[in-house]
Amino acid sequence: MMEENEHEIIGRGHWLSIDGAFESKTSIVIAAFAVMFGVWHILTNIWLIEPGLWQNAIHFAGFAFLASVIHSPFSGYKNTPTTLAIDIVYGLIVAASALWMAGIEDALYERTLAVTGQAWQFQALDWIAGFILIFAALDLSRRVSGWVIPILVILSLSYILFLGGYLPGVFRAASLPLNDVMFRTMFNDEGMFGILASISSTNITLFMIFGGFLVASGASDFVIELSKMVAGRIRGGAAFVAVLSSALTGTISGSAIANTASTGVITIPLMKSNGFRARFAAGVEAASSTGGQLMPPIMGAGAFVMASYTSIPYSTIVTVSIMPAVLYFLSVAFIVRIEAVKYNVGDGQDLAIDYGKLVSGGLTFILPLTVMIWLLMSGVTPSYAASWAIAALVIVSWGTWIVAKILNRANFQPILMDHRRITDAFLIGIKSSIMTGILLVAIGIMNNAIVTSGVGNGFSLMIAQWSQGSLVIAILLIALASLVLGMGLPVTAAYIILAILTAPALAGIMADGLITEQLVAGVSDPMKLAMFALVDSPHVADLATGLTPQAAGELMDAIPFEVAITLRPLMIAPEVQTVFLLTAHLIIFWLSQDSNVTPPVCLAAFTAAGIAGSKPMATGFQSWKIAKGLYIVPLMFAYTPLISGDFMQVMQIGIFALFGIYAFNALIQNYAEGPLNILFIIMLIVGAVGAFYPLHLIYNIIGAALVMAVGVLSHRRARQGAETA
Repeated sequence: MMEENEHEIIGRGHWLSIDGAFESKTSIVIAAFAVMFGVWHILTNIWLIEPGLWQNAIHFAGFAFLASVIHSPFSGYKNTPTTLAIDIVYGLIVAASALWMAGIEDALYERTLAVTGQAWQFQALDWIAGFILIFAALDLSRRVSGWVIPILVILSLSYILFLGGYLPGVFRAASLPLNDVMFRTMFNDEGMFGILASISSTNITLFMIFGGFLVASGASDFVIELSKMVAGRIRGGAAFVAVLSSALTGTISGSAIANTASTGVITIPLMKSNGFRARFAAGVEAASSTGGQLMPPIMGAGAFVMASYTSIPYSTIVTVSIMPAVLYFLSVAFIVRIEAVKYNVGDGQDLAIDYGKLVSGGLTFILPLTVMIWLLMSGVTPSYAASWAIAALVIVSWGTWIVAKILNRANFQPILMDHRRITDAFLIGIKSSIMTGILLVAIGIMNNAIVTSGVGNGFSLMIAQWSQGSLVIAILLIALASLVLGMGLPVTAAYIILAILTAPALAGIMADGLITEQLVAGVSDPMKLAMFALVDSPHVADLATGLTPQAAGELMDAIPFEVAITLRPLMIAPEVQTVFLLTAHLIIFWLSQDSNVTPPVCLAAFTAAGIAGSKPMATGFQSWKIAKGLYIVPLMFAYTPLISGDFMQVMQIGIFALFGIYAFNALIQNYAEGPLNILFIIMLIVGAVGAFYPLHLIYNIIGAALVMAVGVLSHRRARQGAETA
């Protein structure tokens, strides 16, 4: 059955590819299962009617089986018939356990509730299946992403079982009996097969499969050729190709590392041959690929998680994310421009465009993506939109193939999505979904512990206390936490954990700022005044007439956490609360991306360094320097109506912010269109402040004018220096 050398280290990932699927009889069976599993994901989201618990249990069962076969349990694992048999049996046992737990839910209520009055008295086989699932969640998450998630899950289970009773202060929690923990872990909406698993089974996997179809249909080739056509003939064009292609590829992959690996093998050598330093070329690719996860409509699965947690429509999240994504990619483009001018590189290369790939892949990229976006904007579920986008892609590929046969032109050779290509597309999509499918179920264990124990409220209180009500300090604390978590976690996992723990605190701080303004103006509503009567502060007596800003701040500091949670809905309109919640989640999501490009662990930068042949750590610092938009744009979320304003407000903020971002980049590089002197530096600082000032047109125009003046004057200075030399 096995054709691998007995001493070969395990590496079965190639089985989930069209080239490796026919390596052996076993690989054929595994690949066939993966394809059928992908088909099931489409059917279960548009036609089959299954309870959520069953859908999520089947989802985890399939991915657990694939992960146990494809990912080795430890380094040095030998790929032999015996180890393969062990892995298959292990995967089948885990899958059977997941289905068993889904099947006993009704019986668990009926069997124990009527007899004992308690709904979670497990029998021996139930306990065995439950422990197998928890062990598998730990083991498989370790295989696909390392030790961080298993350690966090173990700590969270220990916390609600016994550890919480020994901790002081707000983190002290009552211990729960084992059967209660098992029941909540398996059957709660926050547990293994709850909300997070639903995000993976309904949305993420469908979009990963759609991405697989785009790749198999030649859409990735179209992205590269389009980028060459748009940016290839301007100064530094090769680097602009990297920026643009990574932005477009982000609509396919939603993964910074996959983005870097797929486009970097083309763009990094182009940049190096164009004269850019290897370290800079790799940094541009890593920073641009990180931005691919910020690019609507997929956004690296972040939009799906946000929509589920906030109950804000997916279409709203995608719409408000367009301008921020544009700002990020232009911030990278500005640094490319400054680098090209500063080091006099990026000229003299005419990038050859393969018009055959451009035309052939264009329709299969644009039309299905248009169908998906139109469906999303019409209000259907993301999974439904992705499913029909896949169907549209197949139909378009056949249509363009028929047209190509009729025209019979050599430069129009579209890829036909026949049975082989469709198989390849499903294999690509399912393989890329394994890690997310495993991790979101494992994180569900931790999510359940956080919700059950209430430790999330304690963490929010800690953030509020440490920041002393300062929004910028709170954002800094979250940025540090995201960096630490990102060293060992994929971006989506880091975002979910941070959102669970810190989003309420961040939204609360923003809400408290608005409440403080109301306290200064005065509060006359008797219901609101009655709520403030619960606060032990001498300033409560003066609420009706209004407080000074200092007194209002002292009163806000005196409000207990439990009272603040009840008070905010009374003081702030629901639509404003929704804006604050969305703002908090977007800030956290953007900050969670920084681990891709920030040393000491920056996997996207390390991937790019491997392609460029540059030093990994130096490349990491270069990519971090280029990706400064990850920190600038979240501050704009917090302090401007970039995502809450109307169209004209968003355009004003976004357009003038570009001047501020350019000024910031020029200051960091100490170069604009030419070298800077002290006068230029002062002008850039003042110009950046004016450009960033929200919705003050006079300041914005003055700021933009100063930045443009520095560009013109520094260019003139550089030209004069070149002439005298």
